Amino acid sequence: MTGLLALLAQSGEPIAPVVEQFVTPSIDVSMILPNLVLMLGGILLLTLVSVLKGRVPSWLFPVWTISTAVAAICTVVPLWQRFGETGPETGMGGSVGLDGFSLFATIEICLAVIFGALLLSDYLRRERLESPEWYVLVLLSASGAVTMVSADDLIVLFVGLEILSVAVYVLSAMHRRRLSSQEAGLKYFVLGAFSSAFLLYGIALTYGATGSTNLADIQEYLSVNLIAQNALLLGGLALMLVGFGFKIAAVPFHTWAPDVYEGSPTPVTAYMAAAVKVAAFGALLRVFVVALGPSYQQEWQPAIAALAVLSLIVGALGAIAQSNVKRMLAYSSINHAGFILLGVLAASAAGTEAALFYLLAYTFMAAGSFAVVMVVSRTGEHHQSLDDYRGLGTVRPGLALIFTVLLLSQAGVPLTVGFIAKFYVVTAAVESGFGWVAVVAMLTAVISAFMYLRIVATMYFGDAPEGAVRLRIPAATGVALGLALAGVLLLGIVPGPVTNMAHAAVAQLVAVGR
Repeated sequence: MTGLLALLAQSGEPIAPVVEQFVTPSIDVSMILPNLVLMLGGILLLTLVSVLKGRVPSWLFPVWTISTAVAAICTVVPLWQRFGETGPETGMGGSVGLDGFSLFATIEICLAVIFGALLLSDYLRRERLESPEWYVLVLLSASGAVTMVSADDLIVLFVGLEILSVAVYVLSAMHRRRLSSQEAGLKYFVLGAFSSAFLLYGIALTYGATGSTNLADIQEYLSVNLIAQNALLLGGLALMLVGFGFKIAAVPFHTWAPDVYEGSPTPVTAYMAAAVKVAAFGALLRVFVVALGPSYQQEWQPAIAALAVLSLIVGALGAIAQSNVKRMLAYSSINHAGFILLGVLAASAAGTEAALFYLLAYTFMAAGSFAVVMVVSRTGEHHQSLDDYRGLGTVRPGLALIFTVLLLSQAGVPLTVGFIAKFYVVTAAVESGFGWVAVVAMLTAVISAFMYLRIVATMYFGDAPEGAVRLRIPAATGVALGLALAGVLLLGIVPGPVTNMAHAAVAQLVAVGR
């Protein structure tokens, strides 16, 4: 550096403009407080266990994880107030955004962490797998998810995706005594690596077409440059869509979901169904609707429409063909992904609001449903068949009632959050001129209702087998079931406060220096 300045001085060139290029961007750590809390929470837990070497009581692991998630939510409160006063901001050299969208999605991810920790607490004790690594991986993966939903740069988004994915790959394969768990982890890892490669190559092509990986710069470039015939950009968008399509389990990139959902430990499945979907859809909305939407939405909307229709149809039809309840819920998740894609397809503020609300609703519905599956499957998770739910209404009437409410919510029955969520995304799609996709969505909702009612009928009208044991509901799992039921009913009856928050949570990009 000194030699360069000396040469410039000898040549008579002005030095000041050159020095300005080396100015370090300002770093406002407060913008990433939720992310730091989650990441440091995982690192500190691992450090504590390593230093004390087995002298840490196992009850501390879920308590620490839940406390960390609650602390992260608490840090969102002042940031939300700051956003309300000053509007959206960008920091870390334009790589991280502070807006209502990222904060709302962060709360959803933290809720998924809380549900995951509650279910893991009882599951690991039952399976004799108690160790802190599970909770550390959950916290680290959540930090990656928060990075994704708040990223203002494609490279940062990819880093967050890898942090999230690697941790979840390991979690899927962590049950060392179940071959299906290790198989699920391997399948998820192999297919996930391919999807990451597609996404990274798409980012590279997008950079080649626009000259930047910063979303605000890409948005500005596309607003003043008409490049509709640019094959480089179109290729980049297509490859990025493949990468996102895998993470949200959209058809035809869904083939991993049924096997991984079935083979993974049930608390991990519950966490994946909620947190991974929030992160992937958050990134998809941020890139396609916000950065590319204003000037380029007509180019990617047909592809999103195709993904939505295929996911709706395959998810509904695939679910009714299953006899394993976890696989039913996996195909149901694919169908729900199709509904959320309606919000993406709308490419509007109403669509983004509807997608965020649906993701929150699905967090409660998925966590509660998989909590019931965990209780019924018992030690070793050998009881996942639909026949294992026969007579549950007699043996465990309270558990059967909770599962019924959760299933009816997923079917979209009024007075539940599922009805409100479906109404919002369908309305957004119709308002944006995609009424035909909304019609397909409603038809598949009817088909899916058959599957949900099939489970309900089995619980209440099937005879319990002789010698059926009264299933034990551990305390932490009971808390998770109570939270899920409360969320489904309260948000279904009084959705206003959360809807208002979602309305303010529209993603906005701010260029560096503005």
